[in-house]
Amino acid sequence: MNEKPQYLIVNADILPDVFRKVIEAKQLLSKAQAKNSSEACRIVGISRSAFYKYKDNVKVYDEKDNSQLSTLYFKLSDEPGVLSRVLQKLYEMGANILTVNQNIPVDSVAVVTVSIRFDSTRVDPEEILRNLTAIYGVVSVKRI
Repeated sequence: MNEKPQYLIVNADILPDVFRKVIEAKQLLSKAQAKNSSEACRIVGISRSAFYKYKDNVKVYDEKDNSQLSTLYFKLSDEPGVLSRVLQKLYEMGANILTVNQNIPVDSVAVVTVSIRFDSTRVDPEEILRNLTAIYGVVSVKRI
């Protein structure tokens, strides 16, 4: 079976300049440094048609990216400051908090899910759980 590979890792230096410019335009848009795709294309010097042709298929690969995504499921005491302490601890451990969803407390316990991204070379996922479990008001925490 001679299937074509879907993805290739290629040194950007050998690719046409349009690919790098598409990445630059996407970054301008995501950081709100350009109001719209027309402005982003004008700034980087490519046509809108080239941008739209490649924008969904050109992405940056970072070989140093050791990040790991994780979703944590908490049961927290319904007391002021508990969620704030949890979020503060995650911040101190270098986690990037992506989402927080909290349900209305039932029987004085609120269910909370938090999605995080963290550097797996700096922090062990089990260490995160141990540190979070030690916080006053955390009834339980587990990775899902």
